[in-house]
Amino acid sequence: MTPLLPLDEAQRRLLDIARPLGAEPVPVGASLGRYLASDLAAKRTQPAGDMSAMDGYAVRDAGPWGVVGESAAGRPYAGELPPGAAVRISTGALMPDGATAVLLQEEAARAGDALIAATGSEPSSRHIRRRGFDFAEGDVVLRAGTRIGPAQLALAIAAGTTVLEAGRLPRLAVLDSGDELVASGEGWEAHQLPASNGAMIAAMAASFAASIERLGPVADRMDAFAEALAKAETADVIVTTGGASVGDHDLVRPALEAWGATIDFWRVAIRPGKPLLVARKGETFVLGLPGNPVSSYVTAFLFLLPLLRRLGGANECLPHPLVARTTAELPAGSSRREFLRAHLEGATVSPIDERDSSALRALAGANALIDRPVDAPAVPAGGKVPVYWLKNGGIA
Repeated sequence: MTPLLPLDEAQRRLLDIARPLGAEPVPVGASLGRYLASDLAAKRTQPAGDMSAMDGYAVRDAGPWGVVGESAAGRPYAGELPPGAAVRISTGALMPDGATAVLLQEEAARAGDALIAATGSEPSSRHIRRRGFDFAEGDVVLRAGTRIGPAQLALAIAAGTTVLEAGRLPRLAVLDSGDELVASGEGWEAHQLPASNGAMIAAMAASFAASIERLGPVADRMDAFAEALAKAETADVIVTTGGASVGDHDLVRPALEAWGATIDFWRVAIRPGKPLLVARKGETFVLGLPGNPVSSYVTAFLFLLPLLRRLGGANECLPHPLVARTTAELPAGSSRREFLRAHLEGATVSPIDERDSSALRALAGANALIDRPVDAPAVPAGGKVPVYWLKNGGIA
Protein backbone atom coordinates (compact mmCIF):
# COMPACT_ATOMS: atom_id res chain seq x y z
CA MET A 1 0.00 0.00 0.00
CA THR A 2 1.20 3.53 -0.79
CA PRO A 3 2.75 5.12 2.33
CA LEU A 4 0.90 7.99 3.99
CA LEU A 5 1.98 11.47 2.93
CA PRO A 6 3.28 13.79 5.68
CA LEU A 7 1.00 16.78 6.21
CA ASP A 8 3.53 19.42 5.13
CA GLU A 9 4.27 17.57 1.89
CA ALA A 10 0.57 17.06 1.12
CA GLN A 11 -0.20 20.75 1.67
CA ARG A 12 2.78 21.78 -0.46
CA ARG A 13 1.73 19.46 -3.28
CA LEU A 14 -1.80 20.86 -3.25
CA LEU A 15 -0.75 24.51 -3.23
CA ASP A 16 1.96 23.93 -5.85
CA ILE A 17 -0.59 22.75 -8.41
CA ALA A 18 -3.10 25.51 -7.63
CA ARG A 19 -2.93 28.90 -9.33
CA PRO A 20 -4.97 32.08 -8.77
CA LEU A 21 -8.06 32.20 -10.95
CA GLY A 22 -7.32 35.65 -12.38
CA ALA A 23 -8.36 39.21 -11.58
CA GLU A 24 -11.46 41.34 -12.02
CA PRO A 25 -12.35 44.96 -11.21
CA VAL A 26 -14.37 45.27 -8.00
CA PRO A 27 -15.92 48.44 -6.52
CA VAL A 28 -14.07 49.15 -3.30
CA GLY A 29 -17.28 49.04 -1.28
CA ALA A 30 -17.89 45.46 -2.45
CA SER A 31 -14.32 44.24 -1.92
CA LEU A 32 -14.59 42.93 1.66
CA GLY A 33 -13.09 39.45 1.84
CA ARG A 34 -11.39 39.67 -1.56
CA TYR A 35 -7.66 39.42 -2.24
CA LEU A 36 -5.82 42.20 -4.05
CA ALA A 37 -4.57 41.08 -7.45
CA SER A 38 -2.02 43.90 -7.69
CA ASP A 39 -0.33 46.41 -5.40
CA LEU A 40 -2.61 49.29 -4.41
CA ALA A 41 -1.03 52.77 -4.67
CA ALA A 42 -2.47 55.85 -2.99
CA LYS A 43 -4.10 58.44 -5.24
CA ARG A 44 -3.91 61.12 -2.56
CA THR A 45 -1.83 62.14 0.45
CA GLN A 46 -3.08 61.44 3.99
CA PRO A 47 -3.36 63.79 5.74
CA ALA A 48 -3.42 66.29 2.90
CA GLY A 49 -2.10 69.05 5.17
CA ASP A 50 -0.77 69.56 8.70
CA MET A 51 -3.59 68.88 11.16
CA SER A 52 -4.10 69.13 14.88
CA ALA A 53 -4.11 65.87 16.80
CA MET A 54 -5.81 67.46 19.83
CA ASP A 55 -8.42 70.03 20.83
CA GLY A 56 -6.84 73.32 21.85
CA TYR A 57 -5.28 76.38 20.21
CA ALA A 58 -3.01 76.62 17.20
CA VAL A 59 -0.42 79.28 18.05
CA ARG A 60 2.46 81.11 16.47
CA ASP A 61 5.66 81.87 18.39
CA ALA A 62 5.67 82.39 22.16
CA GLY A 63 2.71 83.70 24.16
CA PRO A 64 0.72 85.44 25.31
CA TRP A 65 -1.52 85.35 22.27
CA GLY A 66 -4.62 86.99 20.95
CA VAL A 67 -7.34 84.65 19.67
CA VAL A 68 -8.29 85.69 16.14
CA GLY A 69 -10.55 82.88 14.92
CA GLU A 70 -11.24 79.18 14.73
CA SER A 71 -10.22 76.17 12.67
CA ALA A 72 -12.69 73.26 12.83
CA ALA A 73 -12.65 69.91 11.08
CA GLY A 74 -13.88 70.59 7.56
CA ARG A 75 -13.88 74.39 8.13
CA PRO A 76 -10.29 75.68 8.18
CA TYR A 77 -9.15 79.12 9.28
CA ALA A 78 -8.74 81.38 6.25
CA GLY A 79 -5.44 83.12 5.76
CA GLU A 80 -2.08 83.12 7.53
CA LEU A 81 -1.84 83.27 11.29
CA PRO A 82 -0.08 86.54 12.24
CA PRO A 83 2.69 86.67 14.88
CA GLY A 84 1.41 86.56 18.46
CA ALA A 85 -1.95 85.14 17.37
CA ALA A 86 -3.85 81.94 18.09
CA VAL A 87 -6.93 80.20 16.71
CA ARG A 88 -9.24 77.79 18.48
CA ILE A 89 -8.66 74.39 16.85
CA SER A 90 -10.34 71.00 17.05
CA THR A 91 -8.94 67.53 16.55
CA GLY A 92 -8.55 66.80 12.84
CA ALA A 93 -8.74 70.44 11.82
CA LEU A 94 -6.24 71.94 9.38
CA MET A 95 -3.42 73.92 10.98
CA PRO A 96 -3.44 77.55 9.85
CA ASP A 97 -0.52 78.73 7.74
CA GLY A 98 2.13 80.12 10.06
CA ALA A 99 1.05 78.12 13.12
CA THR A 100 3.95 76.33 14.82
CA ALA A 101 2.42 74.42 17.74
CA VAL A 102 -0.75 73.44 19.59
CA LEU A 103 -1.59 74.49 23.14
CA LEU A 104 -3.84 71.83 24.64
CA GLN A 105 -7.27 72.99 25.74
CA GLU A 106 -6.74 71.79 29.30
CA GLU A 107 -3.44 73.69 29.51
CA ALA A 108 -4.85 77.01 28.29
CA ALA A 109 -6.13 79.98 30.28
CA ARG A 110 -8.32 82.37 28.30
CA ALA A 111 -10.00 85.64 29.18
CA GLY A 112 -11.96 87.00 26.22
CA ASP A 113 -9.54 86.95 23.28
CA ALA A 114 -6.47 86.93 25.53
CA LEU A 115 -4.77 83.54 25.82
CA ILE A 116 -1.90 82.32 27.98
CA ALA A 117 -0.47 78.92 28.82
CA ALA A 118 -1.17 77.58 32.29
CA THR A 119 1.79 77.54 34.69
CA GLY A 120 4.26 74.84 33.69
CA SER A 121 2.63 74.27 30.31
CA GLU A 122 3.68 75.28 26.84
CA PRO A 123 2.55 74.64 23.28
CA SER A 124 4.09 71.68 21.44
CA SER A 125 4.57 70.67 17.83
CA ARG A 126 4.14 67.01 18.79
CA HIS A 127 0.39 67.60 18.74
CA ILE A 128 0.52 68.20 14.98
CA ARG A 129 -0.14 65.43 12.47
CA ARG A 130 2.19 66.33 9.64
CA ARG A 131 1.13 66.23 6.00
CA GLY A 132 1.65 62.75 4.56
CA PHE A 133 2.65 61.09 7.85
CA ASP A 134 0.25 58.19 7.10
CA PHE A 135 0.93 57.91 3.37
CA ALA A 136 1.75 60.06 0.36
CA GLU A 137 0.32 60.00 -3.14
CA GLY A 138 1.98 57.15 -5.05
CA ASP A 139 2.88 55.11 -1.95
CA VAL A 140 1.98 51.40 -2.11
CA VAL A 141 -0.42 51.07 0.82
CA LEU A 142 -1.52 47.45 0.30
CA ARG A 143 0.39 44.63 -1.38
CA ALA A 144 -0.95 42.14 -3.89
CA GLY A 145 -2.38 39.08 -2.15
CA THR A 146 -3.63 41.05 0.88
CA ARG A 147 -7.13 40.16 2.02
CA ILE A 148 -9.46 43.13 2.32
CA GLY A 149 -10.80 43.30 5.87
CA PRO A 150 -12.51 46.27 7.55
CA ALA A 151 -9.23 48.14 8.21
CA GLN A 152 -7.89 47.46 4.70
CA LEU A 153 -11.21 48.63 3.24
CA ALA A 154 -10.95 51.92 5.15
CA LEU A 155 -7.34 52.37 4.01
CA ALA A 156 -8.23 51.75 0.36
CA ILE A 157 -11.03 54.32 0.53
CA ALA A 158 -8.83 56.88 2.32
CA ALA A 159 -6.19 56.35 -0.38
CA GLY A 160 -8.71 57.51 -2.98
CA THR A 161 -9.62 54.09 -4.42
CA THR A 162 -13.02 53.61 -6.04
CA VAL A 163 -12.35 50.37 -7.97
CA LEU A 164 -9.60 47.84 -7.27
CA GLU A 165 -8.29 44.72 -8.99
CA ALA A 166 -9.22 41.66 -6.96
CA GLY A 167 -8.66 37.96 -7.45
CA ARG A 168 -11.69 36.03 -8.63
CA LEU A 169 -13.07 33.94 -5.79
CA PRO A 170 -13.62 30.25 -6.59
CA ARG A 171 -17.00 28.61 -7.10
CA LEU A 172 -17.49 25.72 -4.70
CA ALA A 173 -19.74 22.67 -4.84
CA VAL A 174 -20.22 20.51 -1.72
CA LEU A 175 -21.49 16.92 -1.94
CA ASP A 176 -22.63 14.93 1.11
CA SER A 177 -22.48 11.22 0.33
CA GLY A 178 -23.74 8.15 2.16
CA ASP A 179 -26.86 5.95 2.30
CA GLU A 180 -27.20 6.78 5.97
CA LEU A 181 -27.69 10.51 5.33
CA VAL A 182 -31.04 12.27 5.09
CA ALA A 183 -31.79 15.91 4.39
CA SER A 184 -32.19 18.19 7.39
CA GLY A 185 -35.73 18.37 8.71
CA GLU A 186 -36.81 14.91 7.58
CA GLY A 187 -37.76 12.07 9.93
CA TRP A 188 -34.81 9.97 11.09
CA GLU A 189 -34.66 6.28 11.75
CA ALA A 190 -32.08 4.73 14.07
CA HIS A 191 -29.86 3.89 11.08
CA GLN A 192 -30.02 7.41 9.62
CA LEU A 193 -28.12 10.64 10.22
CA PRO A 194 -28.97 14.26 9.33
CA ALA A 195 -26.64 15.48 6.57
CA SER A 196 -24.70 18.07 8.56
CA ASN A 197 -21.22 17.91 7.03
CA GLY A 198 -22.15 19.80 3.88
CA ALA A 199 -23.62 22.68 5.87
CA MET A 200 -20.52 22.76 8.10
CA ILE A 201 -18.10 22.82 5.15
CA ALA A 202 -20.15 25.45 3.33
CA ALA A 203 -20.13 27.64 6.45
CA MET A 204 -16.35 27.28 6.83
CA ALA A 205 -15.83 28.29 3.20
CA ALA A 206 -18.48 31.02 2.99
CA SER A 207 -16.12 34.00 3.10
CA PHE A 208 -13.55 32.41 0.75
CA ALA A 209 -15.84 31.40 -2.14
CA ALA A 210 -17.84 33.37 -4.71
CA SER A 211 -20.69 30.86 -4.62
CA ILE A 212 -21.44 27.56 -2.88
CA GLU A 213 -23.74 24.90 -4.29
CA ARG A 214 -24.97 22.15 -1.96
CA LEU A 215 -25.64 18.77 -3.59
CA GLY A 216 -26.95 15.71 -1.82
CA PRO A 217 -27.21 13.70 0.19
CA VAL A 218 -25.83 11.45 -2.57
CA ALA A 219 -26.59 7.72 -2.28
CA ASP A 220 -23.77 5.16 -2.28
CA ARG A 221 -24.31 4.24 -5.92
CA MET A 222 -22.03 4.92 -8.87
CA ASP A 223 -24.87 6.35 -10.98
CA ALA A 224 -25.94 8.72 -8.18
CA PHE A 225 -22.38 9.91 -7.70
CA ALA A 226 -21.89 10.35 -11.46
CA GLU A 227 -25.05 12.47 -11.64
CA ALA A 228 -23.90 14.68 -8.75
CA LEU A 229 -20.45 15.18 -10.29
CA ALA A 230 -22.03 16.15 -13.60
CA LYS A 231 -24.09 18.83 -11.83
CA ALA A 232 -20.99 20.14 -10.06
CA GLU A 233 -18.51 20.18 -12.94
CA THR A 234 -18.75 23.95 -13.54
CA ALA A 235 -17.33 24.56 -10.03
CA ASP A 236 -13.69 25.45 -9.49
CA VAL A 237 -13.60 23.20 -6.42
CA ILE A 238 -15.74 20.17 -5.60
CA VAL A 239 -15.72 18.88 -2.04
CA THR A 240 -17.10 15.48 -1.14
CA THR A 241 -17.62 14.30 2.42
CA GLY A 242 -17.68 10.59 3.12
CA GLY A 243 -16.85 7.66 0.89
CA ALA A 244 -13.13 8.43 0.59
CA SER A 245 -11.93 5.42 2.59
CA VAL A 246 -11.48 1.78 1.49
CA GLY A 247 -14.77 0.14 2.49
CA ASP A 248 -17.09 -1.72 0.10
CA HIS A 249 -19.38 1.32 -0.07
CA ASP A 250 -16.66 3.99 -0.35
CA LEU A 251 -17.16 5.04 -3.95
CA VAL A 252 -15.50 8.46 -4.20
CA ARG A 253 -12.25 7.27 -5.73
CA PRO A 254 -13.73 4.90 -8.36
CA ALA A 255 -16.48 7.41 -9.18
CA LEU A 256 -13.93 10.17 -9.74
CA GLU A 257 -11.80 7.95 -11.95
CA ALA A 258 -14.88 6.96 -13.97
CA TRP A 259 -15.74 10.67 -14.31
CA GLY A 260 -12.31 11.27 -15.82
CA ALA A 261 -10.52 12.82 -12.85
CA THR A 262 -6.86 12.17 -12.05
CA ILE A 263 -5.97 11.34 -8.45
CA ASP A 264 -3.08 13.57 -7.30
CA PHE A 265 -2.71 11.96 -3.87
CA TRP A 266 -4.68 9.99 -1.31
CA ARG A 267 -4.21 9.33 2.41
CA VAL A 268 -2.29 11.71 4.67
CA ALA A 269 -0.46 10.90 7.91
CA ILE A 270 -2.77 12.85 10.21
CA ARG A 271 -5.33 12.00 12.87
CA PRO A 272 -8.18 12.66 12.35
CA GLY A 273 -8.46 12.80 8.57
CA LYS A 274 -6.19 10.10 7.11
CA PRO A 275 -8.34 9.20 4.06
CA LEU A 276 -8.09 12.66 2.44
CA LEU A 277 -8.13 12.58 -1.37
CA VAL A 278 -7.08 15.26 -3.87
CA ALA A 279 -7.96 14.94 -7.55
CA ARG A 280 -8.38 17.11 -10.64
CA LYS A 281 -10.39 17.09 -13.83
CA GLY A 282 -9.23 19.81 -16.16
CA GLU A 283 -9.19 23.01 -14.11
CA THR A 284 -11.52 21.65 -11.42
CA PHE A 285 -10.11 20.51 -8.09
CA VAL A 286 -11.76 17.74 -6.09
CA LEU A 287 -11.17 17.26 -2.38
CA GLY A 288 -12.52 14.04 -0.93
CA LEU A 289 -12.91 14.58 2.82
CA PRO A 290 -13.64 11.85 5.38
CA GLY A 291 -17.22 11.37 6.48
CA ASN A 292 -16.74 11.63 10.24
CA PRO A 293 -17.53 15.29 11.04
CA VAL A 294 -14.39 16.04 13.06
CA SER A 295 -12.20 14.50 10.35
CA SER A 296 -14.12 16.48 7.75
CA TYR A 297 -13.67 19.71 9.70
CA VAL A 298 -9.94 19.23 10.33
CA THR A 299 -9.14 18.34 6.72
CA ALA A 300 -11.21 21.29 5.45
CA PHE A 301 -9.28 23.56 7.80
CA LEU A 302 -5.91 22.19 6.67
CA PHE A 303 -6.59 21.70 2.95
CA LEU A 304 -9.82 23.24 1.63
CA LEU A 305 -9.41 26.72 3.10
CA PRO A 306 -5.75 27.03 1.99
CA LEU A 307 -6.78 25.92 -1.52
CA LEU A 308 -9.60 28.48 -1.69
CA ARG A 309 -7.20 31.19 -0.54
CA ARG A 310 -4.65 30.23 -3.21
CA LEU A 311 -7.25 30.24 -5.98
CA GLY A 312 -8.56 33.62 -4.77
CA GLY A 313 -5.07 35.18 -4.95
CA ALA A 314 -3.92 35.15 -1.31
CA ASN A 315 -0.24 35.65 -0.47
CA GLU A 316 -0.70 33.65 2.76
CA CYS A 317 -2.62 30.41 2.42
CA LEU A 318 -1.76 28.15 5.35
CA PRO A 319 -2.98 28.73 8.92
CA HIS A 320 -0.53 30.25 11.39
CA PRO A 321 0.37 28.29 14.53
CA LEU A 322 0.37 30.02 17.90
CA VAL A 323 2.14 28.90 21.08
CA ALA A 324 0.18 28.33 24.28
CA ARG A 325 0.64 26.52 27.59
CA THR A 326 -1.45 23.41 28.01
CA THR A 327 -3.51 23.09 31.18
CA ALA A 328 -3.28 19.29 31.08
CA GLU A 329 -0.59 16.70 30.47
CA LEU A 330 -0.39 15.45 26.88
CA PRO A 331 0.85 11.95 26.01
CA ALA A 332 3.65 11.31 23.53
CA GLY A 333 2.79 11.58 19.86
CA SER A 334 2.32 8.66 17.49
CA SER A 335 3.29 7.85 13.91
CA ARG A 336 0.65 10.27 12.64
CA ARG A 337 0.45 13.99 13.30
CA GLU A 338 -2.55 14.55 15.54
CA PHE A 339 -4.84 17.53 15.98
CA LEU A 340 -6.65 17.69 19.32
CA ARG A 341 -9.79 19.72 19.85
CA ALA A 342 -9.14 22.33 22.52
CA HIS A 343 -10.27 25.60 24.04
CA LEU A 344 -7.84 28.51 23.83
CA GLU A 345 -8.13 31.31 26.38
CA GLY A 346 -5.41 33.92 26.44
CA ALA A 347 -2.04 32.17 26.54
CA THR A 348 -3.39 28.85 27.83
CA VAL A 349 -5.09 26.01 26.01
CA SER A 350 -7.21 23.22 27.48
CA PRO A 351 -7.48 19.96 25.52
CA ILE A 352 -10.96 18.48 25.24
CA ASP A 353 -11.01 14.91 26.52
CA GLU A 354 -13.34 13.51 23.86
CA ARG A 355 -11.27 12.21 20.90
CA ASP A 356 -13.93 10.33 18.90
CA SER A 357 -14.04 11.81 15.38
CA SER A 358 -17.85 11.59 15.23
CA ALA A 359 -18.39 13.74 18.35
CA LEU A 360 -19.83 17.04 17.13
CA ARG A 361 -20.58 18.36 20.61
CA ALA A 362 -16.86 18.33 21.46
CA LEU A 363 -16.07 19.99 18.13
CA ALA A 364 -18.63 22.72 18.74
CA GLY A 365 -17.01 23.40 22.13
CA ALA A 366 -13.55 23.88 20.60
CA ASN A 367 -12.04 27.11 19.30
CA ALA A 368 -8.55 25.71 18.65
CA LEU A 369 -6.60 22.63 17.61
CA ILE A 370 -3.49 21.48 19.47
CA ASP A 371 -0.88 20.26 16.99
CA ARG A 372 0.89 17.10 18.16
CA PRO A 373 3.75 16.33 15.73
CA VAL A 374 4.79 12.82 14.77
CA ASP A 375 6.59 11.10 17.69
CA ALA A 376 6.33 14.27 19.81
CA PRO A 377 7.50 13.80 23.42
CA ALA A 378 4.96 13.93 26.23
CA VAL A 379 4.19 17.43 27.48
CA PRO A 380 3.53 18.17 31.17
CA ALA A 381 0.78 20.51 32.29
CA GLY A 382 2.09 24.04 31.81
CA GLY A 383 4.27 23.02 28.85
CA LYS A 384 4.22 24.93 25.58
CA VAL A 385 2.46 23.47 22.53
CA PRO A 386 1.68 24.72 18.99
CA VAL A 387 -1.97 25.66 18.56
CA TYR A 388 -4.15 26.64 15.63
CA TRP A 389 -6.87 29.17 16.39
CA LEU A 390 -9.98 28.21 14.43
CA LYS A 391 -11.38 31.73 13.97
CA ASN A 392 -10.87 33.21 10.47
CA GLY A 393 -9.56 29.88 9.24
CA GLY A 394 -6.43 30.20 11.36
CA ILE A 395 -5.16 33.40 9.71
CA ALA A 396 -5.56 36.62 11.70
